Amino acid sequence: QVQLVESGGGLVQAGGSLRLSCAASGRTFSTYFVTWFRQAPGKEREFVAAISLSGLSTDYADSVKGRSTISRDNAKNTVYLEMNSLKPEDTAVYYCAASQARYFIPRERDLYNYWGQGTQVTVSS
Repeated sequence: QVQLVESGGGLVQAGGSLRLSCAASGRTFSTYFVTWFRQAPGKEREFVAAISLSGLSTDYADSVKGRSTISRDNAKNTVYLEMNSLKPEDTAVYYCAASQARYFIPRERDLYNYWGQGTQVTVSS
């Protein structure tokens, strides 16, 4: 069993930065790849960024590529999402999710075993 807890969200002005954290319980965190999704009001949940078990592979949505960096510290059971040059359209609830799927296919939502409760990010113009 893995529990995921997101933190680091908040209110920031456009152009600002935030670092989101996804802290996991359990001693097998390094066997999961982890992904950030987000959901804005009235919209479907969408893929943001993902990182493989080792951290050597990453994947980013076009909307955040070049502005965001995903990383993980398996010793701390934590995955981070650093977001820079934030835009009002980045406003959403951000969720992390973990998967033990054999292959790193992070955009397949059905592969996720565990989800966090989300953290709100609001970017003002």
